[in-house]
Amino acid sequence: MSSGEPQAPIKPLVFASLFPNREQPTHGVFVRERLFAWRRVYHADLRVIAPVPFWPTGWPGPARWARYGRVPHREVQDGVAVHHPRTLVIPKVGMRAAGRLLARATRRLVDRWHEEWGFDLIDGHYLYPDGVAAARHAERLGKPLVLTARGTDVNLLPRFPAVRKQILAAVERADRVITVCAALRDRLVELGARADRIVVVSNGVDPTQFPRRDRHELRAALGWGERDRVVLSVGLLIDRKGHHHLIDALAKLADSHPRLRLVILGEGERRSALEAQVARLGLADRVDLPGAVAHADLYRYYGAADVFALASSREGWPNVLLEAMCCGLPVVASAVWGIPEVVPDERFGLLTDERTGPAFADRLAAALARDWDRDAIAANARAQTWDRVAERVDGVFRAALGRTTTPALEEASR
Repeated sequence: MSSGEPQAPIKPLVFASLFPNREQPTHGVFVRERLFAWRRVYHADLRVIAPVPFWPTGWPGPARWARYGRVPHREVQDGVAVHHPRTLVIPKVGMRAAGRLLARATRRLVDRWHEEWGFDLIDGHYLYPDGVAAARHAERLGKPLVLTARGTDVNLLPRFPAVRKQILAAVERADRVITVCAALRDRLVELGARADRIVVVSNGVDPTQFPRRDRHELRAALGWGERDRVVLSVGLLIDRKGHHHLIDALAKLADSHPRLRLVILGEGERRSALEAQVARLGLADRVDLPGAVAHADLYRYYGAADVFALASSREGWPNVLLEAMCCGLPVVASAVWGIPEVVPDERFGLLTDERTGPAFADRLAAALARDWDRDAIAANARAQTWDRVAERVDGVFRAALGRTTTPALEEASR
């Protein structure tokens, strides 16, 4: 095909448990943003298989599992068919079988779409169990395969030998592997993956979703005082997000910064522990845990805060940093995995190698004392659009369609 000849649209079958649904509208929203941007730019067609754990509708149980039971089996998102087949999830003891169970649960739908729709390739997001299941389908049907590694599928799950073996077999089967940051690529290569099949394609941001608004008006609407200094964090209330370090940091800064507040947006299993920590440190009037906020409303918090903080122990490419910077907000974060790639120098934020309360207190104090060029911060982030990401993704898809590989997966999953 000549360079001037129009290229035919690609039809990928997307395989992603990490994908929003009616009950979890912010779950894996960055996966949808990348896919839908590619679809829009290239006028392409795609369908999505976004499995959820099996849980009978109406059964009592933990709120998270009860929510799975309410997820519709199929829905249409912006004109795209998204199906949510149920898969059996056996906590802990079922980890090594998760890829095989997921492949079994989705086989009928994959085969039906293969026959009725005729997809060109399988695009799998998150290496385990999704990538392993996607690889089994790709090998069975003789389809090209693209996988995307996003974080804990590289920096945590390969610690389990049986899972690592399956991940590496799926990566070997893939025609191309995308990692969202160079740190994940380097780790995959250390684990034994072939470097020539790995492409780094970072996440992007939609500037229209994170507009810059008058800071005073945003503060007034949120009920924040004009003299308050506000540190904002956004993320699940789970241990690896490190919110407890930020609360400790606030305690260290309480006397020197009497107007300083910490606002943490999100829900999760650590809420009770964080609330107990706040009470123990006497910070009830200085720490707010308002819960999860709709993705469309986050810009109001980003635009009103003084500093954004992220104390994670593991991340791929955390989009919350890019979103915050898109609104002109400087960041303070732990220097782990892909975070230094999101915050490449001190014009945009300050990083710490040590994940402790005192270390974050030191970095936050420095950030609060600094006169930041918020226009420069916003301009840097706003240049990293999903449309630019879509161009890279299309190149990866077309490269994958130009070659085939067929290493067996069965031995790795036994």
